[in-house]
Amino acid sequence: MFYIWAKEMRQVFTDEGVLIFFIVVPILYPLLYSWAYSNEVVRDVPVAVVDLSHSHKSRQFIREFDASPDTKVAYYCGSLDEARALVGKQVVHGVLYFPADFQVKINRMEQSHVSVFCDMSLMLTYKAIYQTAQAVATDINAKIQVAVSGNQTDREDQITTQPLAYEEVPIFNPTGGYGSFLIPAVLILIIQQTLLLGIGLSAGTARESNRYKDLVPNLPHYQGVFRIVLGKSLAYIMLYAVITPYLLLIVPHIFGFTTLLSGGSLLALMVPYILACVFFGMMLSCVVRYRENVLLLVVFTSVPFLFLTGLSWPQSSIPGVWQGIASLLPSTFGARGFVRLNTMGATLADIKLEYQALWLQAAIYFIITCAVYRFQIIIAQNHAKEERELAAKEAEISTNT
Repeated sequence: MFYIWAKEMRQVFTDEGVLIFFIVVPILYPLLYSWAYSNEVVRDVPVAVVDLSHSHKSRQFIREFDASPDTKVAYYCGSLDEARALVGKQVVHGVLYFPADFQVKINRMEQSHVSVFCDMSLMLTYKAIYQTAQAVATDINAKIQVAVSGNQTDREDQITTQPLAYEEVPIFNPTGGYGSFLIPAVLILIIQQTLLLGIGLSAGTARESNRYKDLVPNLPHYQGVFRIVLGKSLAYIMLYAVITPYLLLIVPHIFGFTTLLSGGSLLALMVPYILACVFFGMMLSCVVRYRENVLLLVVFTSVPFLFLTGLSWPQSSIPGVWQGIASLLPSTFGARGFVRLNTMGATLADIKLEYQALWLQAAIYFIITCAVYRFQIIIAQNHAKEERELAAKEAEISTNT
């Protein structure tokens, strides 16, 4: 088993492609991905203003809107068509429109309107523009209420503007950051996808160079399915015993993402997750004929696998068929369990379902991998037997000749 382990480790560090996916990609890719979301929230989203009112109230609204850290008044336009052209060119991501009678209606004690047009192609810019406009409108409404109420004290003004007091407390993601929301699931998916890539690439290389002739049982090191599977998997597990702490502990710390992990719970979750990923990858590698095949397969499935975790898209909104497919993937339960531990402060008992599912997957994929490798050994035996018989016949013909 250790002979096979040593041979597999040597293959990892001598094959440039395998080395890239096992070492370089897990080290660099999380840094690039986390750096892209390191700001957590968008700031100074450019907005165009169409102010046909030119009144004190409209200018007050624009000043408060521009003072927000999330938005910036970038252009003043004379018409909606001009503002629409700027949105079409992606120069701005939204428009504030004040009709000519904006303040006139307010002075008449009538309800006035300000229109907010948002570019819905990007969720973060839409959120920044809409929430800022809503906050400014609420503040101006409160000032108007105070002005017309005739109250005598500040307490009366407070009750008039806010009869029902509330306090907004964001939980699990205090910063409201997109990085803290998305990166934990991506890090878990990187572990699975790089394992699939590395194992599949190694298997494809072996088939292209016909190295699977080593599985012929007359070689003492390759007698027995368990020693082959355990020897190969031990190499992958040892590599990711180093890579995983870097991904899940060091990378979030570098970029300041929210983390509530405890070492014991993380270790308990990652052991079955890495085992499940390794045996899942070894099982799939048996169908990889050429090195390039695994690249197409894994790259194509990365985004669907992320959606199937139920973290970037609500699990309740995923059709039953796709939820069934998701239950076959280690990343589904690994990402859900890790996010609950990392972001929500859960304990191992709180993720009992995910924990048990990963152990079940590890056991099932181990059994299937052994069965597939056994099938490969039988095929290798038959090919070796045919080659020996052919060689014997050729030798006999040569002798007779």
